[in-house]
Amino acid sequence: MSRVRVAAVQAEPKWLNLSAGVEQTIEYIEASERGGAQVIAFPETFLPGFPWWMWLNSVDWGEEFLARYSANALTADGPELRAIAYAARRTGVHVCLGFAERAGSEIFMSQALIDADGIIAVARKAEPTGLERTVFHGSSGGPLIRDTVHGRIGVLGGADHLRADLRGQMHEQREQIHVAAWSGFTVYYGEDKEWGPDLNTAASVRYAMDGATHVIAPVAVVPVAGWEVVDARMPERRLLRGGGGVSRIFGPGGLELAAPLAEGEEGLLYADLDLGRAVRPAAAVAPRGERLQPLRVPSGRVVRREPVRVGLTGA
Repeated sequence: MSRVRVAAVQAEPKWLNLSAGVEQTIEYIEASERGGAQVIAFPETFLPGFPWWMWLNSVDWGEEFLARYSANALTADGPELRAIAYAARRTGVHVCLGFAERAGSEIFMSQALIDADGIIAVARKAEPTGLERTVFHGSSGGPLIRDTVHGRIGVLGGADHLRADLRGQMHEQREQIHVAAWSGFTVYYGEDKEWGPDLNTAASVRYAMDGATHVIAPVAVVPVAGWEVVDARMPERRLLRGGGGVSRIFGPGGLELAAPLAEGEEGLLYADLDLGRAVRPAAAVAPRGERLQPLRVPSGRVVRREPVRVGLTGA
């Protein structure tokens, strides 16, 4: 199939509420079908939400949330993921879902690719960042790439897009559609702006250009009010800032294929992909030495096309 309609989710997760999160996920799958999408992509750890408490400077907060987070994480063979797979089969929509996976006493940052037959493939993030490792375990598994009726689809989560070696491995697999799943861009008070939306969006652009692939980059909405804590020693000091919600869809040349939703707005961002323009010949993939160079994103004109937007009642 040379043309594929895709949807990127931009929404606030149902924090630490797995049952509500599963319902929300299914609602978005159904909405994407009504919008004509054949592939839908959700942010990283959309279920049950990214553990933003890691950024808070309170041990007590962490202990309280970690137990709740584990209780609301999914299992790879559990009824929640099966319900989402059934929704994918019923609607005929391929689903890329980021979720926290509980396996025994360990929690992983996992991605599931679910095809229109309801078949599930799961991969775990190999190297969570230093702070993420306070909650999540690493894995020895490889990245997730699947051949589907809608082309060759691969997925990475968050900071994995800043790893030159991993980007190179993915590019060698010659993806046609890549899902760059981001958890949101709320940042810790005092962090430089470069670690916010600008760098992460630039990483998605660079990935599209280097891999000559379409990139769907879903991002969660993260209202500061939901996680903000004021430092008791300095009442004017707020530990979190930002709001997330800057989902994008890029073509193989790094150009935007849909005008983004407003920051913080919830809904689906749609684009029609022409897979005939994706994936350069294997010989043109950047040499390994070049891939190890620091991430640099050239500036250029951004071309946008107006998307069709579908919101969810009560979402």
